[in-house]
Amino acid sequence: MNPAPGQVMWTPPPDVRRRTRIGGFLAWLAENRGLRLDSFEELWRWSVEDLDGFWSAVWEHGGVRSSEPYEAVLADASMPGAVWFPGARVNYAEHLLRQGADSEVAVLGRSQTRADVDLTWRQLREQVARARAVLVGLGVGRGDRVVGYLPNVPEAVVAFLATASLGAVWATCATEFGPRSVVDRFAQVEPVVLITAGGYRYGRKDVDRGEEVAEIRASLPTLRHVVDVEYGQWRVPDSLSWPRLLAGATPDLSPPEAVPFDHPLFVLFSSGTTGVPKAIVHGHGGILLEHLKNHPLSWDLGPGDRMLWYSTTAWMMWNALVSGLLVGTSIVLLDGDPGYEGFLWQWRVAERAGVTCFGLSPGFLMACRAAGVDLRGLDLSVRIVCTAGAPMPVEGYAWVAEQLGSEVVLNNGSGGTDVCSALVQGCLLLPVLAGRISGRVLGGDTRAFDEQGREVVGEPGELVITKPMPSMPIGLWDDPDGSRLRAAYFDAYPGVWKHGDWIIFHRDGSSTVTGRSDATLNRGGVRMGTAEFYGVVEQLPEVADALVVHLEDAEGGHGELLLFVVPASGVELDDVVRGVIRDALRVALSPRHVPDRIEAVPSVPRNLTGKKLEVPVKRILQGVPLETVASRDALLDPAALDPYVEQARLDRQPTPRSEPSQSSAVAPPS
Repeated sequence: MNPAPGQVMWTPPPDVRRRTRIGGFLAWLAENRGLRLDSFEELWRWSVEDLDGFWSAVWEHGGVRSSEPYEAVLADASMPGAVWFPGARVNYAEHLLRQGADSEVAVLGRSQTRADVDLTWRQLREQVARARAVLVGLGVGRGDRVVGYLPNVPEAVVAFLATASLGAVWATCATEFGPRSVVDRFAQVEPVVLITAGGYRYGRKDVDRGEEVAEIRASLPTLRHVVDVEYGQWRVPDSLSWPRLLAGATPDLSPPEAVPFDHPLFVLFSSGTTGVPKAIVHGHGGILLEHLKNHPLSWDLGPGDRMLWYSTTAWMMWNALVSGLLVGTSIVLLDGDPGYEGFLWQWRVAERAGVTCFGLSPGFLMACRAAGVDLRGLDLSVRIVCTAGAPMPVEGYAWVAEQLGSEVVLNNGSGGTDVCSALVQGCLLLPVLAGRISGRVLGGDTRAFDEQGREVVGEPGELVITKPMPSMPIGLWDDPDGSRLRAAYFDAYPGVWKHGDWIIFHRDGSSTVTGRSDATLNRGGVRMGTAEFYGVVEQLPEVADALVVHLEDAEGGHGELLLFVVPASGVELDDVVRGVIRDALRVALSPRHVPDRIEAVPSVPRNLTGKKLEVPVKRILQGVPLETVASRDALLDPAALDPYVEQARLDRQPTPRSEPSQSSAVAPPS
């Protein structure tokens, strides 16, 4: 039987302060700052009311080194435009590379393309030193951009850290991205070096990317060098060999370049499903401090832990995974099909690698549940499961407890590329509540606002951040006056960051993210989150997947609520099944949630990180051409939007249409 929303699934043990790193932080505050905080709520309030005190504590507790003393913690609290730690000179890579004993394994590369690759801390430091010399030899210096069109492999980590150590700027795209999607991103930052792979293996399928690499390099006129990591059987013509360059280089053992706190470290890109991707610039100091806070205090990571989080190099979770090394945690890099071996591949890797912190998406977890995956025969070392990327249904909480045991903590969170971290998330001082995120993150003054900018509790509102965080972007690339940054985050509520999520903060401090605010449904003035629909519809045995959009009425009426469903195998979407869906929504939610139309589709469109694309579908149904709505290269399935284009064409026909028959162009495949 599934738990009720908000039901307690795990409670912190009595000795939690002694056993956890956040407990150690509280003890440190008592000893070094004279602060005795009795609860997480007290700790969180102090962290947002005394920003100078909190972030200087993270700096000291995390052992941050600066070649020059900082002049202030927060010299200017304006948003945008906050100034953190002026005068400081730091380097992200320096702090990461000083962790770990030489003989201990730092990086475990697991792949469906080649045999396992492990790097000890000594080998990681040596490879980064060699890569640094290689990049210097290629003319790379402070401020230059190095980009990687790479799978999630150890070579990507080495290249990133070498780039960062020079004060150069790193950016990546995953190798499944098509050329247009890559060029839309990389062309903005004008790279001088491209590090790439010529192909990869995905499950049982060999994927040659030679033509894509050729098109990308031809479209980037600033490139001076292309370097091939020689992954698997594929080779990139007319390129330099990364293995040979490293083997022939004399390690550069000079100290990493000390740069200002806000010096660019890497560029992350937004999804690009609704226009040219935003190039979001993150700084050395902001990412260093945020991850020195998040990883030990939220995820309880430190020396002796091993972290696995399935991610491509295009998602901010890749950068967060690499930062596990900042706190001495070994990281497991996965490249391949996550559904391989009936969804068991990742779990078997976790078993063999001794993973203690396992990060995954709610979608993958729920797919394991739907497929009947049984983990109880595995000898897993996992003590924390972290999830992000989508709301987690209550059934997911129950499945983790059933499969992994009641002692394993499920830490669900939500944040984004924009801050390269979470904004709401659990920690080991907080209980785990079914269907909810346990709390706010330390140092993040997150709230829910209504349209007038008033805080709301217990009802949906816009997720906002009312005070600056160090890992907020230092800017968008090529936005000298900051106008695009302000338009992206600060136009709705001047001086307050609007994140773009629709959220409910409950009175106990927990929260429920109900979807993207730009995809929120508005029926007769009542706003509803898309996650509410999916939590009901996708649990029905007749439904494999679903997507819901609301088309507003220009005359001010209720508009039209459309639900698209992928029927389960062997199910026909007929009037009986439609009735089942409508009844379930009416009973579980309200009559207002019952769709006006339910259509069958072969698939639900998602971007390359697996997020549903309600907004592009809505715009297509409103008559906007596909080519201006989304780039096919930014889609998990490039053809996934085609059925919605056909639906829009049919809807524009003058003859009124009833519910579609199975001969409809958008009917599911047999």
